[in-house]
Amino acid sequence: MLDDDTEIHPLFEGAPKTTEFKKLRKRLLRNTREAIEHYGMIEPGARWLVCLSGGKDSYTLLAVLYELKWRGLLPIDLIACNLDQGQPGFPATVLPEFLERMQVLHRIEYRDTYSVVMDKTPAGRTFCALCSRLRRANLYRIAREEGCSAVVLGHHRDDILETFFMNLFHGGRLATMPPKLVNKDKDLFLYRPLAHVAEQDCEAFAKAMNYPIIPCDLCGSQDGLQRQQVKSILDGWEANHPGRRNVLFRALTNARPSHLLDSKLFDFLGLALETRDE
Repeated sequence: MLDDDTEIHPLFEGAPKTTEFKKLRKRLLRNTREAIEHYGMIEPGARWLVCLSGGKDSYTLLAVLYELKWRGLLPIDLIACNLDQGQPGFPATVLPEFLERMQVLHRIEYRDTYSVVMDKTPAGRTFCALCSRLRRANLYRIAREEGCSAVVLGHHRDDILETFFMNLFHGGRLATMPPKLVNKDKDLFLYRPLAHVAEQDCEAFAKAMNYPIIPCDLCGSQDGLQRQQVKSILDGWEANHPGRRNVLFRALTNARPSHLLDSKLFDFLGLALETRDE
């Protein structure tokens, strides 16, 4: 079915006809479908709030999910949502016009969290943590109002790896973004269907489709962010040893509690030798 190019969702209209792009599209569909099935995200008849920031990752997420649904591979109702956080100069008309043109059901919500973040963040600190909390709270509220069972985000494989190393280097813990979790109120799922997708594939896809990218000037204007430092480290490893990111990602799916040091995950005290019969 994925080889049939005669029918396609409007989000893919105008797509390049090159073999390279067709391989990229199929890889995106395959990796996303793999993650959705592997982590048990599909609830037939459910409704998902697909979060659209205007960046390359969220455009890729939106297009791939609608393509899977278009092809009958995702029995889920989808509604796209952009949370306009009141950033100065934010092009408020870009996403509504794009979503209308692409025939995507959507909701645009305005909440001035930008002023709150600027007011509450101490000098010299990054905005990301507070901005993320305020954004997430609003998205959960919108999901409930829209009758959705899940909030769906565009974090990809590289985001997951970077978060793991940020927690390792700065937080002293082995943790990262899970592909699936339940919120604190236990009434909504949070999904990351692009968990198996490489960032370079998102970038190549969004560029090839010429989607109207909106940069995040709030945090992107800050220098020396921890995530950028980790990204540089991973880029260096990948340059010296191609495929290193894939190996690191596989490690996150192959944890061995008995070979770590967390006694909450493995009963070291309960280890005992077997009695030998004389």
